[in-house]
Amino acid sequence: MFTSVLMIEKPLTSTDVEFVTTLHGDETVSFIVLMQPRGDQADLLLRAIDDVAMGELKEAAREGEEPEGKEARQPAELALEHSLAALRATGSEAVGQVVEDHPLDKMKAVVEESGADEVIVLTAPHYVEEFFHRDWASRARHRVGVPVLKLFAHSE
Repeated sequence: MFTSVLMIEKPLTSTDVEFVTTLHGDETVSFIVLMQPRGDQADLLLRAIDDVAMGELKEAAREGEEPEGKEARQPAELALEHSLAALRATGSEAVGQVVEDHPLDKMKAVVEESGADEVIVLTAPHYVEEFFHRDWASRARHRVGVPVLKLFAHSE
């Protein structure tokens, strides 16, 4: 069985589920989902810049309304449960957890403990972080020891 560590920031859409479950053709895939809740206020400016760059001015204006830190825990847990259920509905094995502290350390530990074959980072575009190679996928490539695939999440 092929094992993928899947890092997400929001619930998987049906398009995302179809995409990640068909990446390896007919091969059975097991997913270990790491849900990264929204960061702290330091990320607020970067997210707003990304929204403006994508032409989503209304989203940029609402960035301050999104739950942060401890308030983001419950929405992250719900997003994780939704995503796990959606993956399992396709016949895939799926387990997961919400990751708050040191996500790259956790990702590396999960890859080592599980013997994962790859890491998939499924996020919205983060232009500023990507430009400076500070996005999760770029940073993970130097730490986890397996191939890292970066995919852009879909919205429904």
